Parts: sequence; C-alpha cells; structure tokens
Amino acid sequence: MAYIPGGGAPASGVAPLGSQYCVCKVELSVSGQNLLDRDVTSKSDPFCVLFTENEGRWIEYDRTETAINNLNPAFSKKFVLDYHFEEVQKLKFALFDQDKSSTQLEEHDFLGQFSCSLGTIVSSKKITRPLVLMNDKPAGKGLITIAAQELSDNRVITLSLAGRKLDKKDLFGKSDPFLEFYKPGVDGKWMLVHRTEVIKYTLDPVWKPFTVPLVSLCDGDMEKPVQVMCYDYDNDGGHDFIGEFQTSVSQMCEAHDGIPREFECINPKKQRKKKNYKNSGIIILRSCKIKRDYSFLDYILGGCQLMFTVGIDFTASNGNPLDPSSLHYINPMGTNEYLSAIWAVGQIIQDYDSDKMFPALGFGAQLPPDWKMRKLRLREDDHSEILSTSTALPLPGLEGTVSSPMSLPSTSTPPTPSAQQYFILLIITDGVISDMEETRHAVVQASKLPMSIIIVGVGNADFAAMEFLDGDSRTVRSHTGEEAARDIVQFVPFREFRNAAKETLAKAVLAELPQQVVQYFKHKNLPPTNSEPA
Repeated sequence: MAYIPGGGAPASGVAPLGSQYCVCKVELSVSGQNLLDRDVTSKSDPFCVLFTENEGRWIEYDRTETAINNLNPAFSKKFVLDYHFEEVQKLKFALFDQDKSSTQLEEHDFLGQFSCSLGTIVSSKKITRPLVLMNDKPAGKGLITIAAQELSDNRVITLSLAGRKLDKKDLFGKSDPFLEFYKPGVDGKWMLVHRTEVIKYTLDPVWKPFTVPLVSLCDGDMEKPVQVMCYDYDNDGGHDFIGEFQTSVSQMCEAHDGIPREFECINPKKQRKKKNYKNSGIIILRSCKIKRDYSFLDYILGGCQLMFTVGIDFTASNGNPLDPSSLHYINPMGTNEYLSAIWAVGQIIQDYDSDKMFPALGFGAQLPPDWKMRKLRLREDDHSEILSTSTALPLPGLEGTVSSPMSLPSTSTPPTPSAQQYFILLIITDGVISDMEETRHAVVQASKLPMSIIIVGVGNADFAAMEFLDGDSRTVRSHTGEEAARDIVQFVPFREFRNAAKETLAKAVLAELPQQVVQYFKHKNLPPTNSEPA
C-alpha cells in the first residue's frame, strides 16, 4: 500500500519555538515489534517517519534511519521536540518498508501508523500500541513502542573512537565494523542510544567523532553503565557479532589531552570455548569531551535582552496618509498593515525587552533636519503611542523610491563581549529596495553582528527581488563577493496573512529567530551569563 501524507513538505527537523512558555525539550525513542513482512525473499527494511499537525495538516518533522531486514527494529535516531504544556501537540508515527532509495514516501510500502498527543506519551513515559491503517482499521500485525525523556540536562558528549586488530569476519575480506551504544532502560533491558557509521574493509577502523546528549547516553548519570557492542556489517541485516565491553562516562572521561583510553572487545562465546582467548580486538577511545549545548531559552534565561527596532517606509508610493487608499491611512478599526505588522511581531518581542520601549525609525521621506527618533510602547489598552508614530511625521516631501534603512541601527548595534543583547530590526516597506547592492553589502556586514533582520512587505507590490536577501535558499553575497557569515534575514509578504490571526504572522517571521540567536553566540563562543561549566 502506498502512503501519501496529508500535505506539506518535509521540515528541517528543528521545530520553531512557538511560545516563550516552552516547558522543556522531550526526546522520543521509537521501536517496533512483530512488523508486517512486505519483502518476498527477505524481511522488511523499516523506518519511521514522525508527522506533526499544523492547522489541520500533517507535516513531516523527521525520520529515523532504516533497519535492514528487521521486523523488530530499535531505531537509534531520536525525535527531539519542544514540549508545551498549554498546547495539544498532535503526533503521527508512520512506519514504512524501504524499497527504493527515493525520499518520496509513496515509493515505499506502508506498514502501519499510530497517532496520539505528545502529552499522552509524556504522561505515560512509555507506551506500546498496535499499528493501524490510514482508515484507522487494525494493520493486522505490528506494535510500536514510544518512550519519552525530558532533556533538561543540556550537556552533550563528543566521542572519538577507533579500533585495532578486530576479528576478521568476512570470508574473502576483512570486516566492516560499526559500534552500537546502549544504556539500561527503565524495564531493565538495554536500550539502543547510538549507532556509528560502518567502516568498510578494515580491522583497524577509525570512526567519525559523534555528539549525543549526555542524558541520552547515560541519563546524565556519569557512573551509569554503558554497553558498547561491535559488529561486522552484512547487507542482509545479519550482522556478525565481534565483541563487547562495558564502561561509564566517568571512565570515558579519562581519555583527554591526547591520552587515549583502551577497552578490550570481548566475545563471551569465544572466551568460554578458547583457553588462550584474550580478546577480539581493542576499541580505542581517542577523546571524550563534555560541554553544554545551550538553547535559545538558556540565553534568554541567562538575561539576554532582545533589542527591537522598527523601520517604517514613508516613500511617496504609500500615498497621502489622509487618503483612505494610502497604506498609512488608519481605518475605522484604528489600524493599518504597518501597525498590524508592528503589533504582531512586537507583542512577542516585548516579553524579552526590559523596558518594552522600541525605537521607531521612518525612512524614505525628506524630513526636517532634526531626524528625531521616536519611541513606541505596545499596550493592548492604548495604541496612541503607536499611532502617533505614524501620524506625527510630516506629509510633504516624500521621496519616490525605497532606500535601505539598514544603516539606521548601525550605531546602536556594537558587537557585545557577552551574551547580553541581541538586536532585531523590523523593516516594513511597500516596495522593492532600490539600492539592492548597498543593501546586500549591509546584510553581509550585519551578519557578523548580534542582529537579525525581518522584512515585511505591505501592499500588493511584486516582492520577488526581496527573496534575494533571505538566505534560506541561497547565500547572500555583497557586490565584492563576500558571503554572509550566517542567514539573518526573514522576508514575508503581509498579504498572505491579511485574513489570518496576528499570531500566525508572528510565528512566520519569528520562526528562525531562536536559531539565529543561538548560532551567533555559539559562533562567538559566548555562553549564557552565569552559566555553569559542564
């Protein structure tokens, strides 16, 4: 049976922070039992896809690796989600038998699915349910087990491993070794945590360093046992066992500063049968490093302030603000597209700004020589300060083209030596920027600063050229060829949200902001203020 999800493109796997009230991050481990066998000459090759519900549509969130020739898979890939107590977060877990290399799900055989809320899993910690078909009828066979764990510990551990003189398992070659890491589960059984890549045709493999959350590896307990299994990979899924050993994170931490830690890889069957048996090779832990993987909330809770500035377009194309056809005209409801955009974004940002006062800058108009900066405060009960910002500017002398306001906040956005401030510039414009080369150069320079730029296009102009500033699909370059250090621009046309709730616009323009904040401070090696060492 082919499976076609209910619409939507695959997501990046990183959920946007939809609310400042994110309780924690939750890690979901998935395994299957007694799955349907869809292959004729072998067993199914299952993988699991997680869908999240967004406005009534199922959107792919992430997917696990494929377990070759296995009807009882334990997937090493974990699903990590933001858990919000105040929201009903609907999830769907769908299992497929991989038949082709295609990423399109309809190319693979459907094995069954299970839907529930994240709260259901969290409250139970671990659930096992039968799989059903798309019409909710029983699949006839197969169970899915989902275990939840709170990732309150933000420490991550990076391990670099190699092998020496491992047992030869292939008749006409050597071995294709890989490692699996396990921890004790709540039910007393070993639970798969991580699987390394396969190194082909060698008895002396060197695996790539990998990083996992410390709570995933040992529940944050440095003394908890960790089981390491070494296998020789076979294409049919019948991997040959080479050996195993047990250790703990505290023991692994002895490998540092160029001093490796060696573990004998033991095959118990060989050990019992052979009197002179020593080992099946040596696993070398080259290095073990533990550090904190700080999140957006870590920086916010550490005292980082989001400094919000608004740049408002006052070019002639907006029309006379007293004319009802003008984009600056304030309708009987007391608003317009400019004010709606400011309110939608500002209502979120204000929670992270201590004085809740935002500089509002007009650009594109020939104003008197004082060029005074006006402040605005967002208040639900009184929009007067927002309104005065739009109406107090003089009407005559408007220019005809949009000039970039990118230089306006430059004097107020110096690089910070600590993670105390991050600047957000909201530009609201009714047309395409005319000095695009200078604007791209300004974006490239701003990408080196603690700064993000949000551009909202109002009116019905063709904003296609504005997409060149948004680095989602391409790297922004200046006219000198210099690339932006990171993607800091998010552009959205307001017309797509005219009939939607203001919260919808806020989520769209702020979705990338948390990762941009974290990306900057990590790049500068700036931990949150008063953070504890790992």
